[in-house]
Amino acid sequence: MLTAALIIAAALVLGGKDLWQKVTDLASRLPLPELSWRQVAAAVLLIGAVAAFNLGNPVTPSPAPPAPDGPLELRGLFTGPTGAEDAAVVAALTGELADEIAWDGSQTDPFLRTGVAIDDLRQRARELRCRGVSIGQRQPAARDAIAKHLEAAVGTSGGPIDEAARAAWVKALREISEAATRVTR
Repeated sequence: MLTAALIIAAALVLGGKDLWQKVTDLASRLPLPELSWRQVAAAVLLIGAVAAFNLGNPVTPSPAPPAPDGPLELRGLFTGPTGAEDAAVVAALTGELADEIAWDGSQTDPFLRTGVAIDDLRQRARELRCRGVSIGQRQPAARDAIAKHLEAAVGTSGGPIDEAARAAWVKALREISEAATRVTR
C-alpha cells in the first residue's frame, strides 16, 4: 500500500499541474479493446489474487536456532514420552550431586577422595533415585553427550583428587544440570 502511494506521489511530482490532462490525452489516443464483462471480472479476480498473495504472505526468513547457553547442549537429545521427565531427573540429580561433592570438599576429612568414589556416588545416586530404571537406556543420545562432557571435563582417572579435580567435577555436574534444565523449558 505504501509503495503504491509513493508511486502515485512521484508521478504527480514529475507530471506537474497538467498531469491529468496528459493522461486523458494519452488515453484518448489509445485504441480501446472490446472486453466482455467476463473478461473484466476475470482480470479483476486475478489482480486481486496476486495482490492478496503478495500482501497476505510476506516472506520472512525463519529464525536462526538459538545459540547454546553453555558448554553442553542437550536440547533435542531427550526424546520420547519420558523425555521431559528424564531431563528433569537428570537436572535435579546432577545439581544435587554437584552440591554434595562441593560440600564434602569443604570438610576437614572429606569422604570423597578419589575419582572412583565420586563416580560410584554418581552411579549409586542415579540407581537409588531412578529405582533401577536406566535413563541412559531410554535416552542414549543424551547419555552419550553427558558421558563425552564428563570425560572431557574430568577425564577418566579414578585416582586421588585434589581441589582442582573436585572443582572440575562440581563444574561439570552443574553444567549438565543447567543443560538438562534448559531442555525442560
